[in-house]
Amino acid sequence: MQDYKNIRPGEELDWPRLEAYLREQLPQMSGDFSVGQFHGGHANLTYLVRFGEEEMVLRRPPFGKIAPGAHDMRREHRVLSALNPYFAPAPRAHLLCTDHDIIGADFVLMERRTGVVIRKELPDCFADDIATKTRLTDALMRVCADLHLVDVDAAGLSELGKPDGFAERQLKGWTKRWNLAKLEENADMSYLAEKLPQDIPAPQRVSIVHGDLKFDNCQFQADDPDQVTSVFDWDMATLGDPLIDLAGLLSYWPDATMPINLLKGEWPDKNYLRKKYAEFSGLDLSRMDWYEAFSYFKTAVIVQQLYARYVAGSTKDPRMEQFGQAAKLFANLGRQRLKA
Repeated sequence: MQDYKNIRPGEELDWPRLEAYLREQLPQMSGDFSVGQFHGGHANLTYLVRFGEEEMVLRRPPFGKIAPGAHDMRREHRVLSALNPYFAPAPRAHLLCTDHDIIGADFVLMERRTGVVIRKELPDCFADDIATKTRLTDALMRVCADLHLVDVDAAGLSELGKPDGFAERQLKGWTKRWNLAKLEENADMSYLAEKLPQDIPAPQRVSIVHGDLKFDNCQFQADDPDQVTSVFDWDMATLGDPLIDLAGLLSYWPDATMPINLLKGEWPDKNYLRKKYAEFSGLDLSRMDWYEAFSYFKTAVIVQQLYARYVAGSTKDPRMEQFGQAAKLFANLGRQRLKA
């Protein structure tokens, strides 16, 4: 199950003020107030909020300096408020708070769903064999395609982003974030920043782009490896080219060339994932080299941002100590992919 734990030191909130605010905003809530924290994520802070037996999830940005446009709780609330009827894995949103006097930042309160999240090791509830892993992989690729096939206009999300020029803006934005987060020069990142804008593929459709769609932002029921029941972490969602989402998922997938294995054991290879996504979505994947190179570039920026926060002392999470080296590895993978 997705278990909660005690609050990490330094990540406590003003609990009395939060309780008073939530009781005012949600007067139907009753019972004793209590909190916990979900420790799985690396960026946004996610807490369990309980009133008696009623459970909800609170998400807010991390402490410390925040990159421009990152950790956008208003965007997360906007997406979740509209998307659930058209994409069942999106949790329902309860409220958005933009008053920083409550806990020091914007936050979203949403429904809590229980289940299991796949991180590096397969949860014990699933058989550790290639057949089960293939079923889980199929479910992941289907939910990715299903999201990208949502009718944006019907869902009321046509104003979520500006799909024209999406990839160009993405490149500029992530290059800017790299320049803000880097602690030293990196030749691979410089190469990618120069070469990627020179040959941007034309998008095949306008889709909701999640921005970080992968196993550990999904949830399964313990007895069902065939369906993703929840997708989390919507603060980067926008409208744009769906293959950018697919490439992001592939950049975290284990293969023989990847020096960091984020999933243990034997899994279907990336060609299998590409094939299943093409089958479920109907899209042409002939330009995936470009998309995957861009995704490695973006991933390098993300882990570098986390490492920079660790170096600055904004977080004490020990996992982030190794992220500086991880950024270099992802940058090199991107350069190799672009030359493929």
